[in-house]
Amino acid sequence: MVNFVGAGPGAADLITVRGMNLLKEADVIIYAGSLVSEALLDYAKEGCEIHNSAYMTLEEVLDVMKKAEAENKMTVRLHTGDASLYGAIREQMDDLDKNGIKYATTPGVSACFGAAASLNLEFTLPDVSQSLIITRMEGKTKVPERENIQSFAAHHSTMAIYLSAGVLDQLCEALVEGGYEKTTPAAIIYKATWPEEEGYICTIETLPQTAKEHNITKTAMIIVGDVLNTSNYSLSRLYADDFSTEYRQAKK
Repeated sequence: MVNFVGAGPGAADLITVRGMNLLKEADVIIYAGSLVSEALLDYAKEGCEIHNSAYMTLEEVLDVMKKAEAENKMTVRLHTGDASLYGAIREQMDDLDKNGIKYATTPGVSACFGAAASLNLEFTLPDVSQSLIITRMEGKTKVPERENIQSFAAHHSTMAIYLSAGVLDQLCEALVEGGYEKTTPAAIIYKATWPEEEGYICTIETLPQTAKEHNITKTAMIIVGDVLNTSNYSLSRLYADDFSTEYRQAKK
């Protein structure tokens, strides 16, 4: 059995309880060492076989899984954040399907939610934005043309942009071309929830300079949108005293 487990955004204690328990039970752990905190490996039991996938190819990862399955061992494939976002899990699962190996997935806290927590930010403020777009700039992995930054920027929704800290000039150009004002609030959060976390609120126009001043070139989440300016929003109707729910009658 293979368990795909989301490690969370960085801090070792932000893994789920289920994920922690699976790490404790695992006979084999394959972890994404470039982004997953090694502190999570402290949960591994004595004698657990541990592999760092940062140094492995897909075929090598799959070979470890197949060998463990042949020996009736339980494997945890530990991905950063939540494995469903930029985790490259589908290709692993398809191969496991071909080989008749069972697997399950345990979700994790993704980096954008770790970043929001670091900023004490609500992504969906009434009358400001009720949608969150999760995307990335094109790199070695292509992005479909219909999903380019310009097309998403036209919605003026909140955006959480992954894997783009190294191309901030191009990113900001695309955001403005798509419809955002240069003065739209933006934030860059380096290694959210890690001990070395840094977070800065600026604007789209000043985002590249902000990153340069603090030497941030990778492992950072970019957030764009007016929700970063929390001075102009409406209160939630859910808790309004003139609003009835199945639990509470309106008081006005």
